[in-house]
Amino acid sequence: MPLMRLTDDELIARKRRNLWIALGLVAFMVLVFLTTFLRLKQNIADSSAARAVAEAPAQPTGPGSKGAS
Repeated sequence: MPLMRLTDDELIARKRRNLWIALGLVAFMVLVFLTTFLRLKQNIADSSAARAVAEAPAQPTGPGSKGAS
């Protein structure tokens, strides 16, 4: 099977395509990283808020409590 030699224009086009594919891949990786990071940050904040509510002392809500209208 004979080897096919690429012209200079074809080599330049290949390099340009490879560069755009690499940039697209890096952009996708950054998008996945940021999405994961922000979701983890939100889950940590939600967990902290839930823990604070669970650890807060229970307030009476009966008819004789001061807070009831």
